[in-house]
Amino acid sequence: MSKKNRIRNGKLLPMSQKKNDVSTQTDQAEKKMDPLPFKENIAESHDKIKSILSSWKRVEIKTDETDYIHAVVSSRIFKFKDDVEFLFDDQTNLVHFRSASRSGMYDFGVNRKRMKEVSDQYREEK
Repeated sequence: MSKKNRIRNGKLLPMSQKKNDVSTQTDQAEKKMDPLPFKENIAESHDKIKSILSSWKRVEIKTDETDYIHAVVSSRIFKFKDDVEFLFDDQTNLVHFRSASRSGMYDFGVNRKRMKEVSDQYREEK
């Protein structure tokens, strides 16, 4: 699915009714996470996120644009696929993200844990 199909009105796709996704752009409290502030600028923020994703196993970056990254993460054993997206908002200087399982109703907190890890690594260093 292209960026055009994954962004609506300048936002990432809304959350499903399932309990297997998280986002910075949702009103659902149990799925809400905080966006990340830009580093120096959009380019540095983009490069940092891409570097984090590239350092992980079982991650394939599908779309890499100045203001958007879409990656697919496969689970180790069963090869379940999760979509991980980042939207770099140059107007607010924030990195918004969404992480969602493609299948199943529950993810046992995997997407939240993953995005917390991304957030922690992003904040660690310049």
